[in-house]
Amino acid sequence: MNIAADPLAAAYVLRIADSCLIHGQRLAEWCGHAPVLEEDIALTNIALDHIGQARLTLTLAGEVEGRGRDEDALAFQRLERDFRNVTMLELPSGDFARTVLRCFLWSAFMNALWAALAGSRHEPLAAIAAKSLKESRYHLRHTADWVVRLGDGTDESHRRMAQALGDLWPYTAEWFAADEVDAAATVGGLGPAWDSLKPAWLGLVEPVLREAGLAAPADTPFVSTGKRGVHSEHMGPLLAEMQALPRAFPGAVW
Repeated sequence: MNIAADPLAAAYVLRIADSCLIHGQRLAEWCGHAPVLEEDIALTNIALDHIGQARLTLTLAGEVEGRGRDEDALAFQRLERDFRNVTMLELPSGDFARTVLRCFLWSAFMNALWAALAGSRHEPLAAIAAKSLKESRYHLRHTADWVVRLGDGTDESHRRMAQALGDLWPYTAEWFAADEVDAAATVGGLGPAWDSLKPAWLGLVEPVLREAGLAAPADTPFVSTGKRGVHSEHMGPLLAEMQALPRAFPGAVW
């Protein structure tokens, strides 16, 4: 399957790549700050998994767009409006409850997406998906355990988890908002439309929330727009930190 120089295919891959990259950046902020040493290591490893997935998919996106940009150019030399990550992942990490809930919700989505992409007609993307699915399954199990532990724990831990769920849930609507990028990917056999993954996502999320004593908030009309390049006020400071070194020393090698 040849998708070289296809802007819609490149946009589809970039949504995945940028989301992995930005989530990895946010998770890495916990390095040295998690509540216990074991969890410090776990979150750092999950962040590294996301960065690894971002490297693979950014490289693929560069090949698909056909503009000669490699993973470093795409990660460190693009402006805010050129990133296509979903908005939830760029929001500040907040407390530990918010961090693990966000990782749980996104890991459930990525489990559904990687599983579907493993059947992509584009062999390089299918290979990335097969590898990444194994990692994402661990992310889901680990964070689901914490959602239940905190949701069904003390009054304070339950309050924090319920607050995080209320804050983050509305941002999930963006994941399932259909557009021309998804339509083109489906027609061409590159990957599934993201809105088609909602039943599988809910099938992973809802049982864990019930066990944790939490209820998903009602849907609202709000739909964030990060995957279209229109980001929150938090994206600029995140990129400023992430891109500071390569912008200060362009072309540097280590």
